[in-house]
Amino acid sequence: MLDRPENVIVKKSEAFADRIVKMCRYLSEKKCGNVEMVKQIVRCGTSVGANTAESQYAQSRADFLSKLSIALKEANETKFWLGRLYTAEHLTKVEYDSILNDNVEIIKLLTSITKTVKSSQQE
Repeated sequence: MLDRPENVIVKKSEAFADRIVKMCRYLSEKKCGNVEMVKQIVRCGTSVGANTAESQYAQSRADFLSKLSIALKEANETKFWLGRLYTAEHLTKVEYDSILNDNVEIIKLLTSITKTVKSSQQE
């Protein structure tokens, strides 16, 4: 196994996936009326971490960019579903703001990384 240096986006996206799973368990336990919404946010929120992890062993620069672009799209979808949970009053303002801040930080990191990779491909 390769000894790779710690990767910030991988660590943050894994921690975010863990938070999403815990949030959804909490919502299920408090009998959130919209089971489909909870399923959607679990799927896209954990997909961010899965795709960033996959990107670390990409077969090419194009594959790396593809995995991180998918992670970025999933992070944006997660932001959408978080907003829906908040407006449906399944999350308090404090809960929403806390997880949204993590989500936005990941979106910014992924945006920066994908822009850098794209610009280096054009050189």
